[in-house]
Amino acid sequence: MKNTVSFSFNRQWMKRPNNLIEPIAAPDNIRLAAWKAAKGKRYTAEVLRWSEKSEKNVLQLRGQILSGRVQVGNYRYFTVYEPKERKICAAAFNEQVLHHSMMNICHDYFERRQIFDSYASRKGKGVYAALERARHYSNTNKWYLKLDIRKFFETISHEVLILQLSRLIKDPAVVGIFEQIIHSYETESGRGVPIGSLTSQYFANHYLNGLDRIIKEKIRARAYVRYMDDMVIWHDDKAALLDMRDTIREYVEQDLRCQLKPEGLNRTVSGLPFLGYHLFPWHIRLLQQSKQRFIRKMRKVTEAEKSEIWSQEKCQRHALPLLAFVRHADTGVLRKNVALRQGW
Repeated sequence: MKNTVSFSFNRQWMKRPNNLIEPIAAPDNIRLAAWKAAKGKRYTAEVLRWSEKSEKNVLQLRGQILSGRVQVGNYRYFTVYEPKERKICAAAFNEQVLHHSMMNICHDYFERRQIFDSYASRKGKGVYAALERARHYSNTNKWYLKLDIRKFFETISHEVLILQLSRLIKDPAVVGIFEQIIHSYETESGRGVPIGSLTSQYFANHYLNGLDRIIKEKIRARAYVRYMDDMVIWHDDKAALLDMRDTIREYVEQDLRCQLKPEGLNRTVSGLPFLGYHLFPWHIRLLQQSKQRFIRKMRKVTEAEKSEIWSQEKCQRHALPLLAFVRHADTGVLRKNVALRQGW
């Protein structure tokens, strides 16, 4: 399977785009990018400073893009602990505007490469769509094989990623800016993209697109779902899944230069842990850690409302996503008990 990173798919829509740098650098595109980057933080000090001289900043960023020399690498780091401990990397606001400017124009070219059953960071997809698709496959197959990549974002190879991008987009000026963004961050020499960056979401999804094609078109897995690097294949034949696993591992190690975690292979009737849920053929439960997280966060919302630390509107903004998450599982009793405890 050597050189399968260059696996060829002859489709007319795969023609590489060119001459994209001028649309990316267009002032109206940069203004739109700034509006998108400011969502949810319009009154923070950094955004307000940028907005005070917005036209000057737009023209300055336009000049950087056209010259091919962009200012990147000004990151702020912080740690989140749920659902697991992760180091988040927040780019400076000007870099976020750059990322949105790039993706406003390049989005469609990344999107066209994605298979139907890739669900992370895509409009019209997401956790709940992936969950419903996984439930369908669990209802119709006897076995599942669950795979994910060890420290995925941290181990993405810069060399492999840049090669993939050069095969996606013909315009060397665009690839050159992507290359600067990629090289502005590393966890070890030549590896890693930052969690929390808009471009990283696109890069990470695209990094596994070749693997998606291998799974769907070479080993012909009929039932397959991927949410970023969480991958599940279903089949009625356990031996067939083991053969698929070996092919996938070889591709991941040789072509992507990453490592798979130990796989999960089990009968669907035993339940599939996936995206915070426990899927069985005819019902869905919350994983224990998801249940505990829901209780803890709802308690925090209630305490913040009672002490008037948060406004009612802010409490609703925090509570509604939590409730939406648990309503996708069989949690009627849990929600009732939490409501009684919190005095709702």
